[in-house]
Amino acid sequence: MRRWRPCVAAVALLLLAVAGVNVAHLQAENLSLLRHEKHSLVLNPGMRALPRDCHEMLLAAYGQARDGVYLIQPGGDPIVAYCAMQEGGWTVVQHITVNSSVSFDRTWAEYKRGFGDVSGDHWLGNEYLHQLTRGPARFKLGVKLVDEDAVTKLGEYDPVLVEDEASGYRLRLGLFQGSAVDALTLDTENYLHDNQRFTTKDRDNDNYFQNCAQLEFQGVPGGGWWYDACAGANLNRRNVIYWQKDCNKERLCKYAWMMVRPSDTVKLVPGGACSRDEL
Repeated sequence: MRRWRPCVAAVALLLLAVAGVNVAHLQAENLSLLRHEKHSLVLNPGMRALPRDCHEMLLAAYGQARDGVYLIQPGGDPIVAYCAMQEGGWTVVQHITVNSSVSFDRTWAEYKRGFGDVSGDHWLGNEYLHQLTRGPARFKLGVKLVDEDAVTKLGEYDPVLVEDEASGYRLRLGLFQGSAVDALTLDTENYLHDNQRFTTKDRDNDNYFQNCAQLEFQGVPGGGWWYDACAGANLNRRNVIYWQKDCNKERLCKYAWMMVRPSDTVKLVPGGACSRDEL
């Protein structure tokens, strides 16, 4: 793995490029996922060549980018996304807080283009998840779970691919590693989420005789997900975050994140001067 040391001058140029930009003309296909009063929070509105994802943004900033909302361009048009820079440049595709004020009981069209607030609870959108993971680089999926005792569990699936809409945004996952339970690729009582198509309340693609997204727990529907018959994990039910034994109605979790990042990444080593690449 290669390590890069940042050049202070290059970072200064980057900061100058984004300073003083009029964000009134901010352009993003999913700008509805960021309230107007938060448009000024976008950290790179003046970049002429937008990064494809958050990790590419981190490389462009020589490792000196902070967590926050950025413009990225995984497909044809720019979008806003939250970047977890301190954790290595992950693009956050989902965040949920238990008993969130954001409803995840949404239609196919809403899950396609995203909903919520990218700086808080949200779903970035299946179409953008497809654009991010289809290449050219291989991507991995990260899951982060925090329970009510502030214990954090992590998991990664490498690689990850979300197929196109014609394929029902089918989820394809590789090998798992992490401190969390593997709740997506282990078949436990017909709850194999790997290779499943996405299901919403108005489009039933699951393997159950009813629509899993419509089934309620304590009056709250399941929300869109890659259901089997029905679920060994579901991070889109806002009253109970479910991830097998890590998060359930007995072991409550407060937060959950889903994130993507290129599989082959470089380690960024902060420093005060330019230097040659190190192997």
